[in-house]
Amino acid sequence: MEAYIYDFVRTPRGRSGRGGSLREITPVHLAATVLRALRDRNGLDTALVDDVALGCVGPVGEQGSDIARTAVLVAGYDSSVPGVQMHRYCSSGLETCNTAAAQIACGQNELAIAGGVESLSRVPLLADGGAGAGSRRRVWQGGALAPAGGTGRGRGTFRALGRARGGRQRHGSAGLR
Repeated sequence: MEAYIYDFVRTPRGRSGRGGSLREITPVHLAATVLRALRDRNGLDTALVDDVALGCVGPVGEQGSDIARTAVLVAGYDSSVPGVQMHRYCSSGLETCNTAAAQIACGQNELAIAGGVESLSRVPLLADGGAGAGSRRRVWQGGALAPAGGTGRGRGTFRALGRARGGRQRHGSAGLR
């Protein structure tokens, strides 16, 4: 069996931190907004959804527990729809998409929703601690913690987007559509 992507939705991006443009919106509400958009744009009977998988780099606090299942309920999906949260650091969202596709390809699921959720304005990077969190000196750089002397993820992403088609403005405005 083959897996197909039928639609995609993303939230807008903003600067992280206390002054971030999305700081008032909880991570679960960001995710629920995307789930509602998928449902409404496609006339989706949510009872047909076999699974919702969301990757999250810092699954603590407001992003903790099983944020995917919580977002399913907040979005008003059928109560039978499960949710799973995956943590693979920066590839968490990609990992959920790969896992959902593999489950469809092997016949385990027929319809899955996959993606990622993160709010650095509300849950700081490395808030979950982890085995290596305190082992290196880190500095605040470009809205993210980075190894001292290195380029942080936030700044590195913005540099990459600046070189990509259309730059940061174009990518940020895509989330508003």
